[in-house]
Amino acid sequence: MQHSYPIKIKEVRRETDQCVSIALEIPEDQKELFRYTPGQYINLIKNVDGEELHRSYSLCSSPVEQEWRVAVKQIEGGAFSTYANKKLKAGDIIEVMPPNGKFTSEIKTGQAKSYLFLAAGSGITPIISLVKTILKTEKLSQICLIYGNQKTDQIIFLEELMGLKNLFLGRLSLYFILSRELMEEPYFNGRICREKLELFKSKLYEPNDVDEAFICGPEEMILETKAALEEQGIAPQRIHVELFGTKSSAKPTKFAGLGSDKESSILLKTDGRTVSFNLPFNSTSLLDGALKNKVNLPYACKGGVCCTCKAKLLEGEVEMVRNYGLEPEEIEAGYILTCQSFPKSAKISVDFDQ
Repeated sequence: MQHSYPIKIKEVRRETDQCVSIALEIPEDQKELFRYTPGQYINLIKNVDGEELHRSYSLCSSPVEQEWRVAVKQIEGGAFSTYANKKLKAGDIIEVMPPNGKFTSEIKTGQAKSYLFLAAGSGITPIISLVKTILKTEKLSQICLIYGNQKTDQIIFLEELMGLKNLFLGRLSLYFILSRELMEEPYFNGRICREKLELFKSKLYEPNDVDEAFICGPEEMILETKAALEEQGIAPQRIHVELFGTKSSAKPTKFAGLGSDKESSILLKTDGRTVSFNLPFNSTSLLDGALKNKVNLPYACKGGVCCTCKAKLLEGEVEMVRNYGLEPEEIEAGYILTCQSFPKSAKISVDFDQ
């Protein structure tokens, strides 16, 4: 099971009125542990007003910069994002889990590829890490980045992106789409959607030339644009997606024959020890059930995205309501996302150590 480590905040920098970036001071003897590939994320844990908050944020820095930095956009009602934007400061200590995530690709010197990036809002954070790494490593590769926001003053990393465009003139094509601010060119008004990609096809990018596409943003945008790119002929295996939040939380199916008064016996292995508890059918997920029973488990998004709560199902049957993170081969090997898994059998055994 992955563990967290106390890390000092090196810098908190204001990026927009609604977003700060946070640089971490990784100790020299932990830099190998925290080594990352562009596009990966880290989980941050902080006690705020007596509540332990877990959140996952993509690294917006590039490994070539020898920096660990994330960006946190404040969202309405967001406990952690509000704390980070208003109270977090240099010198504070925060618990951090080592980097994780599959929203990445092999980037190597001498490689010549054509990349397409679609980002919306804070979805730029893992993408700018990939873009910077590709530009500085693959000197023969081309990048098209289409980035959607509501207004210009909400564009995260605007100056840095413009600086990259000027520095890598001819290799980075950068286009901003604004939904609540008029642009000189009507093509760039609105949001990134299926219709926009039809307009941009063969003008901003040529689908047949795209070696890899990366999409990061809200659920609706992800699903719509991924389907559109596939319709344009880009193979599904060449399209990488990273979801920032989902519309609704997981809810269990009301399984026939399993009354709410009946319980499943849960056996859970973590950190070499085994704990047990009962969980009523049609109630809560395995993760929430364990947390209610004071079992310390890793988690972050609770939306089936980050895979922090992944465990191996050794015995029994569960319903996994959502899955945006596990690969088909992982599911075939028996892995589940415990934040999305609800008991369907009288006995369940899961292992977080495998």
